[in-house]
Amino acid sequence: MSTATTASVSTHILDTSIGRPAEGVAVSLTARSGSDAEWVALGGSATDADGRCKDLPALPEGTTHVRLDFETEAYFSNKSSTKKQAEAQQDAPRVRDSGAFFPEVAITFAVVPGEHFHVPLLLNPFGYSVYRGS
Repeated sequence: MSTATTASVSTHILDTSIGRPAEGVAVSLTARSGSDAEWVALGGSATDADGRCKDLPALPEGTTHVRLDFETEAYFSNKSSTKKQAEAQQDAPRVRDSGAFFPEVAITFAVVPGEHFHVPLLLNPFGYSVYRGS
């Protein structure tokens, strides 16, 4: 939870190729306290059955930038039926690589103290979108 001197972050993932939450995606959280500061790993979590990470670490005081790293390759490797379904919907040739097109997704954004930042990831095997949620 955010305080007057810190921000807070949450996220969830929806696999838009199947219209369901993406369960079991590892998410790591890093932060820095200024554009020139070093990134500091704070820890991570994994998405639950609802696609949410409910236990991301708290941000330290002075955090100005946050990065969420989503490990998507393992998720799509474990979802072979999802991959086949998504490929069937593509007009491109059936020859695809053996893994996810985006093996990881890294989202970097600015934060300000006292605010909560919810960053949903809309994911499919061949693209993704993010936005600041509520």
